[in-house]
Amino acid sequence: MKNIIKNFIIFFLIFAVIAGIFSFYDSKKNSAEQISIAKLVQEINAEQVSKIEVSGNNLTITLKDNNKKQITKKEISESLSSLLKNYDVPTDKLAAVDISIQDEPNSGFFVTTILPFLLPIIIIIGLIWFMMRQVQGVNSRAMSFGQSGAKLAGDQKTKVNFGEVAGAKEAKEDLKEIVDFLKQPQKFLALGAKIPKGVLLLGAPGTGKTLLARAVAGEAKVPFFHISGSEFVEMFVGVGASRVRDLFKKAKKSAPCLIFIDEIDAVGRQRGAGLGGSHDEREQTLNQILVEMDGFDNKTNVIVIAATNRPDVLDPALLRPGRFDRQVVIDLPDINDRENILKIHARGKPLAEDVDLRLVAQRTPGFSGADLENLLNEAAIMSAKANAKTISRENVLESIERVMLGRQRKSHILSEREKKITAYHEAGHAIVAHSLPHADPVHKVSIIARGRAAGYTINLPDEDKKMHTYSDFIDDMAVLLGGYASEQTFFGEVTTGASNDLKRATQIAKQISTQFGMNKKLGPRTFGEKEEMIFLGKEIHERRDYSEKTAEAIDDEVSKYIDEALHTALRIIKEKTDKIEKLVAELVKKETIEKQEFEALVA
Repeated sequence: MKNIIKNFIIFFLIFAVIAGIFSFYDSKKNSAEQISIAKLVQEINAEQVSKIEVSGNNLTITLKDNNKKQITKKEISESLSSLLKNYDVPTDKLAAVDISIQDEPNSGFFVTTILPFLLPIIIIIGLIWFMMRQVQGVNSRAMSFGQSGAKLAGDQKTKVNFGEVAGAKEAKEDLKEIVDFLKQPQKFLALGAKIPKGVLLLGAPGTGKTLLARAVAGEAKVPFFHISGSEFVEMFVGVGASRVRDLFKKAKKSAPCLIFIDEIDAVGRQRGAGLGGSHDEREQTLNQILVEMDGFDNKTNVIVIAATNRPDVLDPALLRPGRFDRQVVIDLPDINDRENILKIHARGKPLAEDVDLRLVAQRTPGFSGADLENLLNEAAIMSAKANAKTISRENVLESIERVMLGRQRKSHILSEREKKITAYHEAGHAIVAHSLPHADPVHKVSIIARGRAAGYTINLPDEDKKMHTYSDFIDDMAVLLGGYASEQTFFGEVTTGASNDLKRATQIAKQISTQFGMNKKLGPRTFGEKEEMIFLGKEIHERRDYSEKTAEAIDDEVSKYIDEALHTALRIIKEKTDKIEKLVAELVKKETIEKQEFEALVA
């Protein structure tokens, strides 16, 4: 459709140009007054003519009166002098007129005689040419259907080096070794070291896997091909395998070089798990990748770097040494890494003097590098909307909550009763969290709707946690049920606002019982194995490796954990009713309470 519109516009412009030429020629020709030969004779006899220009059968007359122009025509076979003699023009009158003979221009003959016949032929030939080009384009696309769409990184302006990647120290060390191997292979070959076939980057979404690959491209002085795993797969069986062959063929010609496959789980899923059998297009593509990486021809200096956040679904043959020799895990950044990441993303952003990036890093545990970039971008957007010259501290802190929970819903106005229920609910969470020794400290309490929540309580640890204890989980469940217990205590019934808290508390109780081996009755073992079967993009099967009697015991233990957590929350709320009432009064009045004010209220 786009090509048709483009061709139509081209033809329209051609017609417009031709019409303009014709109109210009006609307007030029018709600018002078046209007279008859008889009138010309009268003007010569009256001595009004100063000059006559003869061009073929066209006569251009210039009058003495203001150099006025006139035009007329004569017969082609008759000269001007014989014509005027036939009209008995006196010789002395004719001698007073300046007569000049000019060559007849070819353009007029071409425009009036040849072009009307030639133009349709040109248009038909042009139309046929455009149609042939379209057909050739379709044929060329059909012939290139099995070619890979890998792009060769070579833009100097967008290159990234390891100095611009904060955190992930071990991952950068592993990748620096790959770059050193490509730059100085003899240093490693002298000791019998072989070049790694592949490096698999593992990590949660947003931790910087693709950024690290871009840094390798910036550091290595070798060709770098990058492609997404989804670009291999098509609806036709065999196309993906053909694209893999074409990719490695290009790479081998440019060896030594690097290939980066992003989201390799799109083609590297475990074989036999799908519904397509051995002829599934994804499996054909994976088989070709396995052969290219470590088949009979294994003397190539092509290193494959792949990234995924789903290593559990990858085929075992893809993960073995000889294909992906290294698996580099990229964790979520700790507080120091978060601070360094924020400093990198703060470049080019005018932060106010009171913005403390260390404080921002403390308030963002669990944030990935992509989250931190989005955080500062949101702060910059808010400052620009306020026509500010710098990014203020308030906008940065607001952007943290916007990334975590969503933007404020100021149009979501609660009734006085709903506002009061929300205040008691959030006060219950905050007081229980403040009272339990293993719960995270309260940093903010608010009854302003944000995202899907009518209110929220932010609990953040004083330091990053890599491991959680049984006591942490028990206190976390009590904190989650603090809002439920507060509603039950002060209103005698609960609302739907506690539904998400109940879901999260139940999930923790189930994990304690079935995954972490922390339940004394069930013992130190796990229960249940997830088996991924893909149908319409969903996991539909979880295999039980325990009996119905054990399932009942798991349900009993989960219920016991929930009951104990609720009992703990109810006990704390009844003991500290006065502090809850004081906190609710402040929440209704101010709607938001920060950490320092909260600690002063409940001290």
